[in-house]
Amino acid sequence: MSLTKQQQINTLNEFQENFALLGLSTQEIADELRTTSKKIEAILRLQPVAIEDPWILKNYLEERLLDQEKTPIPFTALVGDYHDYWFLDASKIEKRKLAK
Repeated sequence: MSLTKQQQINTLNEFQENFALLGLSTQEIADELRTTSKKIEAILRLQPVAIEDPWILKNYLEERLLDQEKTPIPFTALVGDYHDYWFLDASKIEKRKLAK
């Protein structure tokens, strides 16, 4: 999924706002997603290894924020049902399997 420059800026901001709202460290998130804090930091900068990685982190942030009874900041480019995007491996997203 290619994002325009403006979509990249918006998505970076949306990730940062949701991350700050959640109040967890990148290490805490990494532990829950069974990865490293470097991996989480790379995704937050939109430098993922796999195209599914941002969707995994997006879903994680939204779910955790809702668990905390907080309203997630809406994403404007990562929208809709990821199953509808033919180029995404939905099973990786469902299993929260981040690329190595």
